[in-house]
Amino acid sequence: MLEGKTILLGVTGSIAAYKIAYLASALRKQHADVHVLMTRNSTNFINPITFETLTGNKCLVDTFDRNFQFQVEHVSIAKKADVVMIAPASANVIGKLAHGIADDMLTTTIMACKCKKFISPAMNTNMFENPVVQDNLKILEHYGYEVIDPAMGYLACGDTGAGKMPEPETLLSYILREAACEKDMAGLKVLVTAGPTQEAIDPVRYITNHSSGKMGYAIAKMAMLRGADVTLVSGRTAIAPPPFVKVVSVVSAADMYQAVTSVSEEQDIIIKAAAVADYRPAQISDEKIKKRDDDMSIPLERTDDILKYLGENKRPGQFLCGFSMETQNMIGNSRVKLTKKNLDMVAANNVKMAGAGFQGDTNVLTLITQDEEVSLPLMSKEDAAVKILDKILFRRRVNKR
Repeated sequence: MLEGKTILLGVTGSIAAYKIAYLASALRKQHADVHVLMTRNSTNFINPITFETLTGNKCLVDTFDRNFQFQVEHVSIAKKADVVMIAPASANVIGKLAHGIADDMLTTTIMACKCKKFISPAMNTNMFENPVVQDNLKILEHYGYEVIDPAMGYLACGDTGAGKMPEPETLLSYILREAACEKDMAGLKVLVTAGPTQEAIDPVRYITNHSSGKMGYAIAKMAMLRGADVTLVSGRTAIAPPPFVKVVSVVSAADMYQAVTSVSEEQDIIIKAAAVADYRPAQISDEKIKKRDDDMSIPLERTDDILKYLGENKRPGQFLCGFSMETQNMIGNSRVKLTKKNLDMVAANNVKMAGAGFQGDTNVLTLITQDEEVSLPLMSKEDAAVKILDKILFRRRVNKR
C-alpha cells in the first residue's frame, strides 16, 4: 500500500523505543522507504543497527556525521518525506518542537518537513498529565501536528495510567490512513453494512448464517483509506473493525433496519454487504425450549427488507449497491434484484465457487449494473473492495453527465 512513499520515523528516549522496530518492519512490508531518526538518548534503549538492518537505510543520529554523502542531509530527507511520525515522543522532544528548538538531527529534520506529522507521547502518567506537557501538545496541534493519544495501562515505572505508547499496529494504521491511498473519496459519506444477523428463538438459541463480515469490513477499510466518512453497521463478528470508522453494532435484522434507516438519507453511497436474515421466529420464547421426544417446528415471519426500503427512499444522487450471494442462476437472480430493489449496482458471487464462499479471505465477484456485467478474477477481499469502490466512483461520474 505504501509503495513509492517515504516514511520518516523519529525515535526519542523512552523504553517504548524498542516497539518502533516492529513498526519499521511493518512499513517495509508495505513497501515504504523508511528512514529513522534517533536522539542520542534513544540509542540507550535500542541500537541504530537494528533500524538500519530493518530499513536498509542508515539511521540518522548525528547532525554532523561525516560519513554521509555531501548534502544537507536533514533537508534532503525532509523534502522526501510523505509522513513523519515521532514515536515514542518524550516530554523533552515535545517541548523542543513546540518552541522551535532544533539542536539535533531529529528536531532539525522535523522542523524542515512540510508533510503530515504525527506525534505519539510516551512517558510516566504524571509527566504526561503535567500542564506544561499538555500545553506543549496543544501548541503542536496548533501548528498542524496530529497527537496520538497514549494508551492506558501498566507502565515501565510501575504506575498504571495514561502514557503508554499505542501498539505498532495502531501507529501503522495512522500512517496508512494518511498515505496509503489517493483521497478520491474525501467529502463523501459512505454507509456499509456487514456480518450476519442473529434472530433469537429463546434465551439460548438463535437463527443465523455463516457470514464472517470480512467483505463488508474490507469495503469500510478501503473507503476510509480513500478519505470517505464511513459508518459501518455490523452484526456480531469475530474480527476487529477497521480503525477510523464509526461502528454501529447490531444483533438482529430489526436492529440493523433501525440503524441503517436512521442514517441512510444523509449518505452519498450505501453498500449493503451484510447477510441479513430473511425470516425470524414469529414468537420468541421467554424460557429455554425444552427437548421433547417428538419433532418441533418453529413458525417464521418475514423480516423488514432493508434494501427494498433504501431503494424506495433513495434520494437523487445517492448510489445504492447491494450484494447477491447465489447458488444457481447468479446473473439472472441478481438482475432481478437490481431492478426490483431499485439498485445502482449488485456485487454478485456464487457460494459454490472455490474462493468465493463465507469465512475466507478471497472472493470472486461479478459487478452488475443496468448496462454491463464485469467479472472479477479470484482476489483478496481488500482488492475486491477496491474494485467495487472504483466501479462505484466511475458510475457516479457517468450518472452525473
